[in-house]
Amino acid sequence: MGGVELREVTAQDVLAFFEHQRDPVAARMAAFTVGDPSDRAAFLVRWARDLADDRVVARTVLFDGEVVGHLARSARSGRPEVTCWIDPAHWGRGLATAALALYLDRDPTRPLYARAAVDNVGSLRVLAKCGFVAVGEDVSFAAGRGRDVEGFVLRLDR
Repeated sequence: MGGVELREVTAQDVLAFFEHQRDPVAARMAAFTVGDPSDRAAFLVRWARDLADDRVVARTVLFDGEVVGHLARSARSGRPEVTCWIDPAHWGRGLATAALALYLDRDPTRPLYARAAVDNVGSLRVLAKCGFVAVGEDVSFAAGRGRDVEGFVLRLDR
C-alpha cells in the first residue's frame, strides 16, 4: 500500500504509541497488553528498556507521514516474535498488512513467530496474509482482558 513507511522509533513516536494503546477497545482486542494502559511512566520505562536492547528491533509505522503505529521483534518468549499495533483510528485500511509485509521484506529472521487471541480476527487475517500459519495454541493471562485467554501461536518459515 502506498504511503506506508517504517522508520527508527523516536521519543516523540513513543508518546504517540502511548496514546494509541490507551484505547480500551484496542486493548481488549489485542488482549496481551500492559496491565494498566493509563500508566504513562511504566509505558515509557518499558519502551526505553526495549529501545536500549540490541535484541529488540522496533519500527514506527507511518502512513502519509503520520505516526499510525509500531512493529517490534523481540525474543521475550525465548524465540523471535513480532508484534504490531496500529492506532484504532486507522483500522480496516490495510495498514497493518502493508507495514508487516514491508518489515518482513527487510528482516530475514526465520522462523519468526507471532501470537494473537483466537478471537482477534483482524490480527489473524493480517498474519495469514503475510504468510504466518498457526502451529499451536496456548492459554495465558491477557492483561487487556483481565483473565486467561486462548491464543494462537503462529510461525513464518519463508
